[in-house]
Amino acid sequence: MKFISKSFLIALCVFSLFFLQVYNPAGAWAQKAAKPAKPAVHEKLAEANYAFDVNKMGDMSDYDPATVQFPKGDTIKIAVVASFSGPAAIMGKIFWAAVSSAAYDINQRGGIMIDGKKKFVEVIQADHMSRLDQCKKIAEKMVLQEKVHVMIGTDQSHLMKVVNQVAKQHKVIAVNITSTSDDLMDATNFSRYAFMSCLSSSQVGRGLAYYYGQIRKKEKKFYIICQDYAFGRTIASGFKNGIKEYYPSAKIAGEDYHRLFLTDFAPYLEKIKAAKPDVIFTGDWSPDGANLFKQARQMGLKQPFAHLFLDDPNFLHEVGPQAAKGNIQITQYGIEVPAFKTPEQIKYYKTWHDLWANKWKTEPYNSRLFEHGSGNIGSYRQQTYWLLSVIERAGSTDPEKIIAVWENDTYRLPTGKVLRMRACDHKVIQDLHVFEYVPAAQQKVSMNIEPYYWYKDAASTGPTWRIPAEKVMPLMDKNIDRCAGKNEWGE
Repeated sequence: MKFISKSFLIALCVFSLFFLQVYNPAGAWAQKAAKPAKPAVHEKLAEANYAFDVNKMGDMSDYDPATVQFPKGDTIKIAVVASFSGPAAIMGKIFWAAVSSAAYDINQRGGIMIDGKKKFVEVIQADHMSRLDQCKKIAEKMVLQEKVHVMIGTDQSHLMKVVNQVAKQHKVIAVNITSTSDDLMDATNFSRYAFMSCLSSSQVGRGLAYYYGQIRKKEKKFYIICQDYAFGRTIASGFKNGIKEYYPSAKIAGEDYHRLFLTDFAPYLEKIKAAKPDVIFTGDWSPDGANLFKQARQMGLKQPFAHLFLDDPNFLHEVGPQAAKGNIQITQYGIEVPAFKTPEQIKYYKTWHDLWANKWKTEPYNSRLFEHGSGNIGSYRQQTYWLLSVIERAGSTDPEKIIAVWENDTYRLPTGKVLRMRACDHKVIQDLHVFEYVPAAQQKVSMNIEPYYWYKDAASTGPTWRIPAEKVMPLMDKNIDRCAGKNEWGE
């Protein structure tokens, strides 16, 4: 050994350590384990019967929701039943942009083959004015006079119930793209002609409870404030049930329900302030949601909101990025960050965004609410595409043929997510996502193309988490004969 130099011994030791690191199975396993695991998609949502193909989109360069015109005559007729006037008039504008853009695209492709003949899509506005009597009147007019094949709606679950009832009576298809109350599809209200292609209230509540209890594991004291009708009550019930299931150590500090289109939230906010919750949970939608949030900040409440609909960038710009920082939104149109992983996803996004930036000059379509075409607007648009793909594959506007295709159908969105229509009760099974709202500098984790933020002067989507479908399965009423003996997947 005395003939071996000191430097040689050092080199030998270094080589030995390197050798052990490379060839030691335990070390190799540790290196692999250090890499973040890709979220596992449930096998039942891994494949799709139909996938949206961005490269097949028609020429959208002249599309403008404010001026779009549709062919008349022998067409596939779709009525958008919504509040185009009254206190929630903005909702009708949102639905119109989503539905009309999808229909315009299909027409630009040449239409859909129906019973051996190519037909264009015609979309009609049907204003229910947020009134029960008007909702029934306009729905019946659409079916009996306009002879529509499909009614798409609508804001306010009690009004969607009316649309479904009229559709059932006259045997036409009703598609619910936004009203989330679970009782719309229970044993009392279920109809073969009604499809609920959006998420449901119980999923919203349970999904947020899963996030706070199984992912975030931090805040433990929640206050519930929701609108006082079916949707508000069921979304709150879903959250309370989810807390019991996924976060039993948490506490509901209080709960309140207010009438629709309230302007003064001060009495409720005083109670919330006294309760000192960690998080305020709400299902409120516009205009209530924006008014609730703005008044909360004006009264000095700084707690984050857990929500579904507090995403209107117009009011988020009013309050500024710090006011909404930390808010948590659950969504049915999410994707694991970053938002854009393929050229097709970028193309789909830019098709909408560039039209907004360069062509749409009419209010409210030129406002920031419509800038990105994502979030709830993105979901409503893709639900319309799903309907149109079902009609195309059915090759008919016959409701029985549409039902046969849509039950148990699976559809892949441009985001990559798959929706599955549960056959027995026509509810959708899907992964959900949770967004944390952050200022512009932190939005790059999601918005990974220029300008690397969604909004410069408002909080928006940052870190994102997936809520697996199996953790937020839509409620199934086993009293529906078709669902008797079925599991949550409808099998």
